[in-house]
Amino acid sequence: MTKLYQPIDLGAFTLSHRVVQAPMTRLRSEQLGDVPGDIMVDFYGQRASEGGLQVAEATPVSIVGRGYLGAPGIYSDEQVAGWKRVTDAVHAKGGRIFLQIWHVGRQSHVDMTGGVAPVAPSAVQYEQVVMTKDGWVPVSPNRALETDEIPGIVEEFRRGAVRAKAAGFDGVEIHGANGYLIDQFLQDGTNKRTDRYGGSVENRARFLLEVVEAVVSVWGPHRVGVRLGPSGTWASMSDSNPERIFGYAAEQLSRFDLAYLHIIEPRIVGAEAPIEGKPPVAAANIRKVYKGTIIAAGGFDRRGAEEIVDHGDADLVAFGRHFSSNPDLPRRLRENLPLTPYDRDTFWGGDHRGYTDFAAFKERIAAE
Repeated sequence: MTKLYQPIDLGAFTLSHRVVQAPMTRLRSEQLGDVPGDIMVDFYGQRASEGGLQVAEATPVSIVGRGYLGAPGIYSDEQVAGWKRVTDAVHAKGGRIFLQIWHVGRQSHVDMTGGVAPVAPSAVQYEQVVMTKDGWVPVSPNRALETDEIPGIVEEFRRGAVRAKAAGFDGVEIHGANGYLIDQFLQDGTNKRTDRYGGSVENRARFLLEVVEAVVSVWGPHRVGVRLGPSGTWASMSDSNPERIFGYAAEQLSRFDLAYLHIIEPRIVGAEAPIEGKPPVAAANIRKVYKGTIIAAGGFDRRGAEEIVDHGDADLVAFGRHFSSNPDLPRRLRENLPLTPYDRDTFWGGDHRGYTDFAAFKERIAAE
């Protein structure tokens, strides 16, 4: 049998299979306050499985770190209480759940940041839209962080990690991909700094490593993961030598003995459909330099997931789109059952439709 459905040790835990629910930004938190409510409790509870791992959606660690109305936060007591209901639902079914902690950096609007300009490593402007009370609108002009401001953002990640522990999560995943703040520091298309956070790969990786150190101080290494997107171009991202910067970052992350490194394949460009016919390459390249557990994500189907795990380029595979419409996805993959198509029109915001109204396979058959 393929390794995809076999147990694996992941940091502090033993999982019963290697099918991971990827973090999915669905913009269903309660307003005002970005608080996880009943509908989110149902969503995560439906997708929990005995011995399975879910990574909860990207969650800002501060108001300035917000970029999308409806994304839940982890910077208030009310948000902690809301998330605690989510983690209780997952644990009741024997599952494990990590929280992905997040700062959007330049991908924001003043309506989301409390009226202040979005921050970034450098004031590199670009075209992108974000979700506000007025719908999808262009981002606001961003400004470069002062050197003495950066430790404060590292502290925001640390405090977010503390709150995630209070909310009952099993660990946290640091979001370092998709053109958000950490990724903006890593890639030289957005990092034009000349201080200790810019220029060389060592300097550009410094912010990521400082965030990891801060979060590990809260959780210990075996309950912390990191997500990176080597060669990702979403949100106008670029680097003159992506193999070098992401190889260096992976090498440095190896020394932490983390729970995992979560790698997004570049055949995925943001929320668009996977580029057809493009094979996975990022996880295989990172495997050459990273010594720990790797989760691969980005455009996988059943066959592709089984192949990358059996070949050894990844240890687990994360699914987003297919998990959105198949709450029992691990079982469907293992038994090669047909998958329910996902509904892209309901991905971002709305009510229960396209969110919690997908039935498990056995429930669907019983209703027919």
